[in-house]
Order: sequence, then C-alpha cells, then structure tokens
Amino acid sequence: MAVQRLDNVGIVVDDLDEAVAFFTELGLEVEGRAPIEGLFADQTVGLDGVRSEIAMMRTPDGHGKLELAAYRHPAAHRPEPQDPPPNTLGLHRVMFAVDDLDDTLARLRPHGAELLGEVAEYEGIYRLCYLRGPAGIIVALAEQIG
Repeated sequence: MAVQRLDNVGIVVDDLDEAVAFFTELGLEVEGRAPIEGLFADQTVGLDGVRSEIAMMRTPDGHGKLELAAYRHPAAHRPEPQDPPPNTLGLHRVMFAVDDLDDTLARLRPHGAELLGEVAEYEGIYRLCYLRGPAGIIVALAEQIG
C-alpha cells in the first residue's frame, strides 16, 4: 500500500490566536477549531492528561493543511535555543507559494514576521525568503517571476 496524500503538517504554538491570525493574513483559511483531550489524545501522542486546542488551517486551493496546536497540559516544551537556526535537525520549514512577495511581507510584519536573511532571486525564476513567524516557526515564501 502506498501513501495516499500528505494530510497535514502539525505545528505546536504557544498562542493559538496569534498563530491563526498570522496564517490567516498569509491567506490560509480556518477549516475548524476544536479542543483535543481524552484517552484517544493521550494514546495518539504518547502523553498523559493531554488538554489542547487545535486549529486546522487550509490553503486556498484546498490541498495543503497546517494543524496548529496549543497544549494546555502538559505544557509545551520550548527547545533550546528558542529560535533555532534553519540548519537545525528536524522539521526545517514550511514553504508557501505567493503571488506578491513584497505585499505578503508587508502584511505579515505587523504579526511579528521577521526576515532571517533577505529576499533573494533564484535564476530569474523565483524570489524567495525565509522569515520567522509565531512560536519561532520558519516560514519560506516563494514568488514565481519567470
């Protein structure tokens, strides 16, 4: 049996409302929001007494989803360093194709987005950048220009 699809990418955040606002400004839509707790949650994630809330965010085309989760119990573990660099082992970043990179950056800055480097051009085909979003998430943006 083969994989059918990538269903979603899960990201733990400390402030769910802030993360939802950030990704909504980016252009994702809230598909649903719900508390998650109980035996099934404990069994699934391997923690005891899970109490969390999730927001499922979907891209406008309906194919990509982010599951944002805020843990109330047990408290979320903060990695060291708090904002790891892009070459840290593990999940690297989440990338989105955008139609106007400059406009997207301008709209995300009031939500705390900070460029990690600068906007770069790749072989006249893409303009790209990495930025740090809520909870230290590295978000990459790509605008096709050629």
